[in-house]
Amino acid sequence: MERLKTVWDFFQNEILGMGWLNRSIGAILSSCGLDPSGRIGGSVRFFLYDIVKIMVLLGVLILIISYIQSFFPPERTKKILGRFHGVGANIAAALLGTVTPFCSCSSIPLFIGFTSAGLPLGVTFSFLISSPMVDLGSLVLLMSIFGWKVAAVYVLAGLVIAVLGGTLIEKLHLEDQVEEYIRKGRSPDLPQEELHFRERMKFAWTQVVSTAKKVFPYVLVGVGIGAVIHNWIPEEFIVKILGSGNPVGVVIAAVAGVPMYADIFGTIPIAEALLGKGALLGVVLCFMMSVTTLSLPSMILLRKAVKPKLLGIFIAICIVGMILVGYCFNLIQPIII
Repeated sequence: MERLKTVWDFFQNEILGMGWLNRSIGAILSSCGLDPSGRIGGSVRFFLYDIVKIMVLLGVLILIISYIQSFFPPERTKKILGRFHGVGANIAAALLGTVTPFCSCSSIPLFIGFTSAGLPLGVTFSFLISSPMVDLGSLVLLMSIFGWKVAAVYVLAGLVIAVLGGTLIEKLHLEDQVEEYIRKGRSPDLPQEELHFRERMKFAWTQVVSTAKKVFPYVLVGVGIGAVIHNWIPEEFIVKILGSGNPVGVVIAAVAGVPMYADIFGTIPIAEALLGKGALLGVVLCFMMSVTTLSLPSMILLRKAVKPKLLGIFIAICIVGMILVGYCFNLIQPIII
């Protein structure tokens, strides 16, 4: 058991966490006359380390996930989801959301396609919640920073919100709140071309390049904000606003994330810095969920597909779910960290 723990620690710290990279950057900065433990040197170290680590992990993860995704084009996904009924369909949709694109805006066209194909509204909303909030890439990247317990509980919580949220929307019978052009639209049942390994790898590599170009600006901004928080904002300030002394810290985090637009890879550096400064785990993860699922641009795009009543119910379900998850995380923080 001890040997297994040693192997796992090495994998998490040196492979996923790239501890060797952090030490190397610190040594380079020291040789250039910058103190890696000082404010300026620490900010530069945090910035360079997180940028390289996130983009390298992102590239590898997207390659793997996109290869898996090549087996689930929209038409095949519709057929798979059509085999399930009731809560089982919501669970299947939430799980399939984990192998789809990373940001909320890119998930909405698929949501529209699934709804036009006649899939139950609650099932499509389970997919819409799960897709940006939870994916295989976030699981691995969260493990590299927060450890496997936090990563596993985060993913599980995201899936629970997706399943319960979709189920509730289904029970409310809000089909008339979907815009008419989507309800009356029917996508053709196209034949599926069987791809070979080389074609799947080409598709995966195209996704790597496309996604990297799309997310890099957000990663850059997220890491920059994280570096400032990590080395320049006093710990007392963070603790006062987002620590255990403020019972509404989770609510603040949920609301503060809505105007922002980023995927989970851009929010993780901010979360890492906030947690290091004393913010509660539930507050930090609630903020991440809010940014990735309820960003203002994605809500504007979703409004073109659904009417205000359904949009409002969707936002309310997500916010309430994230706040409840945030408070639960705060309670179990001593156990999982």
